[in-house]
Amino acid sequence: MAITDLVRVYVPATVPLLAALRSTGQLGESAVVAHAVTPGLREWYAEGDEEELEYVAFTRAAQGALQLLRHDPAAPRRRVVVSADVPGSTLVREDTELGSSTVRLPAPIALKDVASIHVDGTDAAEVVAAAADVVEEALAGDPDAQFTVDSAEDHELEWYAVSELDELT
Repeated sequence: MAITDLVRVYVPATVPLLAALRSTGQLGESAVVAHAVTPGLREWYAEGDEEELEYVAFTRAAQGALQLLRHDPAAPRRRVVVSADVPGSTLVREDTELGSSTVRLPAPIALKDVASIHVDGTDAAEVVAAAADVVEEALAGDPDAQFTVDSAEDHELEWYAVSELDELT
């Protein structure tokens, strides 16, 4: 397979999911929902260059991590995004709405496909916890909840090499 056949995906995760990635060598148990630069995202954000489009997909994955945190109260309050390079032919577009970046992979992400890991610093925990508590309301259009989620997005996720996975879990 040529390198151009690979697509960068951004997978929402949590610290416990990173621990599972470390122990099993894969992220997810079956199909994995992720974000990527899709044709719908390109069309919606036509003036954006590739880096801007990637940032949009990455940011949406970070918001997806908030949703995972909301449903896992025991997980440390830190957003996690796993960047991976997967064959483009394996991606299934989940949402064909203009601007959507959501894709699904039919199988778990293999550790060998992970390019990097992004995790909130511990200083973001309080803001991330507040955002996780209201992320569903923000998605439903509540402006106060959206303000709280935006406050979490003010914190940049820290970049880690795959070789640092043991230090993150």
